Amino acid sequence: MRVIVFFDLPTESVKDRREYSRFRRMLIKNGFMMMQESVYVKLTLNQNTAQMVVDGIKKNKPPQGLVQVLCITEKQFQRMELISGSSDSDVLDTDDRLLIL
Repeated sequence: MRVIVFFDLPTESVKDRREYSRFRRMLIKNGFMMMQESVYVKLTLNQNTAQMVVDGIKKNKPPQGLVQVLCITEKQFQRMELISGSSDSDVLDTDDRLLIL
C-alpha cells in the first residue's frame, strides 16, 4: 500500500511557517518521501499499517490549511504515468526485500 499526503498550508505569518515546517518534518521523520512540493508518499506493508499512518497524520495535522490523504495499492501506484519532466531520485523506492547473508 502507498499512503499519499497532499497538503496546502498557509505561510503568511511566522506561526503559519512554523506549523508548515513542523508538519513537513513530521512526515519526513515518519518515513515519507517527497514526490512533489507538498506531495509526500510512504510505502506501507498492508492496509492496517496504512491506517495507523493516517491516524498519526490526523493527530499531527496543523490547525489551518488543507491536508488530504489517499491510500492506494502498489499496483495502482505503479500505473502512474510520467507525463512531463523526469523522475530523478537517489532514493531506492521499492517494496522488494533485500537479504544479505
